[in-house]
Amino acid sequence: MSLPVFHNQQLLTTALTHRSALNEGLSSSPESNERLEFLGDAVLELATTEFLFKTLPNDQEGMLTAYRSALVKTTTLAEIAQKLDLGSQLYMSKGEEASGGRKNTSLLANAVEAFLGALYLDQGMPTVEKFLQEHLFPMLTTIQAQKLYKDPKSRLQELVQSYGFEAPEYQVIEEKGPDHDRIFTVRAMINGQEFGQGGGRSKQLAQQEAAQAVLDRQDEFVNLLKK
Repeated sequence: MSLPVFHNQQLLTTALTHRSALNEGLSSSPESNERLEFLGDAVLELATTEFLFKTLPNDQEGMLTAYRSALVKTTTLAEIAQKLDLGSQLYMSKGEEASGGRKNTSLLANAVEAFLGALYLDQGMPTVEKFLQEHLFPMLTTIQAQKLYKDPKSRLQELVQSYGFEAPEYQVIEEKGPDHDRIFTVRAMINGQEFGQGGGRSKQLAQQEAAQAVLDRQDEFVNLLKK
């Protein structure tokens, strides 16, 4: 899959520029993608809200909110980035790349939001909606069928307790970065054993990522619980 053609190529370049690239002069953009990410987040939420409002006329606010959260969450956006091979196109420092930046879930999701912000500025909301109709909105069917609108921690807790175990425990194992941009790494412990790790800009996000990591290997996880 390829990205849409931009009229203003500089917007796309900025959308793909991680802040670490600026220090090493690896991008022609004068700024990172963080401002575009801010815009893209709002554009994504509005487009997704309108889609759900029109598509599900009989669903109430609470369910629509749950569906929207599932569609715009970090792991869903990162999945889109992976399909578009966005990670390989990002401008980032060698250090960031060496630490796995091109496969970092949060970083990929941020890049998708920045890309949407850039696409909105370049071609307007109709083009953004067309892109989302192709790459994001079809995921709603799977989200409904697999009840992915429930957050990962809730789904994991239900799964674990169905096997007679206590709710998972989440432990912070690393904190790094400045106070205004802290990154937390958390592990999910079940019955005294670690089953997955996750990272995020808050402990809550990191916990959700850790829970999702366990769910992503659910079959293996369930077999271990049965032993």
